[in-house]
Amino acid sequence: MIDALIENPLLLLFIVAALGYAIGRIKIQGSSLGVAAVLFVGLAAGALDPRLSLPEIIFLLGLVIFVYTIGLGSGPGFFASFNRRGLRDNLFVLGVLVVAAGLTVAAAFLLQLKGTVAAGMFAGSLTNTPALAGVLDALRAAGASESLLAEPVIGYSIAYPMGVLGMIFAVLVGKRLWKIDYQAESEKLRSFHLVEQEFYNQTIRVTQPAVIDVPLHTLASQHPWAVLVTRVKRGNTLFLADADTTFQVDDRVNVLGTPGEVDAVTALLGEPADEQLVFDRSQYDVRRIFVSNPAIVGRKLADLKLPYQQPGALITRVRQGDIDLLADGNTVLELGDRVRVVAKRDEMRVLSQFFGDSYKALSEINLLSFGLGVTLGLLLGLVPIPLPGGVTLELGYAGGPLLVALVLGAVRRTGPVVWTLPYSANLTLRQVGLTLLLAGIGVRSGYIFFDTFAQSGGLTIFLAAATITFAVAFLTLWFGYKVLKIPYPLLTGMLAALQTQPAVLGFSLEQSKNEVPNIGYALVFPIATIAKILLAQALYLLLR
Repeated sequence: MIDALIENPLLLLFIVAALGYAIGRIKIQGSSLGVAAVLFVGLAAGALDPRLSLPEIIFLLGLVIFVYTIGLGSGPGFFASFNRRGLRDNLFVLGVLVVAAGLTVAAAFLLQLKGTVAAGMFAGSLTNTPALAGVLDALRAAGASESLLAEPVIGYSIAYPMGVLGMIFAVLVGKRLWKIDYQAESEKLRSFHLVEQEFYNQTIRVTQPAVIDVPLHTLASQHPWAVLVTRVKRGNTLFLADADTTFQVDDRVNVLGTPGEVDAVTALLGEPADEQLVFDRSQYDVRRIFVSNPAIVGRKLADLKLPYQQPGALITRVRQGDIDLLADGNTVLELGDRVRVVAKRDEMRVLSQFFGDSYKALSEINLLSFGLGVTLGLLLGLVPIPLPGGVTLELGYAGGPLLVALVLGAVRRTGPVVWTLPYSANLTLRQVGLTLLLAGIGVRSGYIFFDTFAQSGGLTIFLAAATITFAVAFLTLWFGYKVLKIPYPLLTGMLAALQTQPAVLGFSLEQSKNEVPNIGYALVFPIATIAKILLAQALYLLLR
């Protein structure tokens, strides 16, 4: 059986993926490993025989697809979050990494580790391959022998698995210790539109004299409304509201929004009415329509010219993924969105054609924009970036595609080229990429890990790396959650970026059941990667 797996790496890949997926679905006290279990199955499989391996291209392909799709989905939220507290969060991550470097120095002195091994252990405990590559490049430049070049690799390979396991364990412990409610924590980031909100309709009878004959746009500017006025019934006449609509005494007005906002508007306009206009389909129908027309993707609703916009049709909600958004002029449409349209029945066909309404079209990936975006990312990853001290940095297969995808995801389109992917296609590619990545890491690292662990001094390095990993993880979670008040799902994404570790990110996404960890990951990933590369080389120079 082993020989068959050696000769058929694709068979090995799919066995590891299938077993990992099955094990990841097993719940113990309400928690499961999710797709991260693929990594552990891969480690076990790789430990069976040194000849068992997966081609490097599988690992690299998975890495590029995963980080690129993460970037596309996180682009708008990344730049929005950086405008808020991004500087503080990046300084926080830098501080944690300096603490990790200090712990490495202490461990090297206490255990009398070589500077090369300590630098590799630092890179492994933070699962950062570019940091290891930077140390090896510095050694090669100094004319190091092959035996000396192997020392950072030993420290790295022993520390790496614990760098992954330790972070996942820390996320679980933090969840139990602080009784984390992921949904409640994510609600703190409602402005990112990453969590579901409760909307309901209320029909209001207008009785307040202060709102009579005042245009709706004037009322909206005077009050910070987060609601949508949809229908107005005056006597027996029903019509859709627009910015110029004014109210009369005894009008029935249908308002859509969150419960608190709707209650506030009800008190402002009058009182709850006995009838509910939302159920009146005598003149206007309601339908959800898929957005599959590339010509309108990446554009704000205010910039669209609906066939029956004034006053025959109204968009009330936009569903992006599993999240309903209250539609307004600044809402940007994405491929795969479902818009909730209120219009007359005979106008629905034209509106469907306008938005596309093709599920088949949403299942297809625009390989031109996808391939071009990935190409730009890979090219950026190859560009050498000179840093002080004669150090050269390359963003590599992870950093280059991620940074390009963040920008393209925020831009959304350039002329006729739509950079974003349909929500379902993005999630599918992301899952496939992460599975390839974890399987590749696990199988390729399994035998080296157990072999080097059995060597003299392996246990000492392992325990030191475990201490660094746990200390860094709990310091990040405790200080970030308790002191800086960072929502826990966002913090777990930052922790994953601190590790440059998609496995931890995948686990965090499984736990949170939303996209919030992606924002944290994308927010601090660039600075965390650069800092670890520089710190790893500084450790080698300090301890040699």
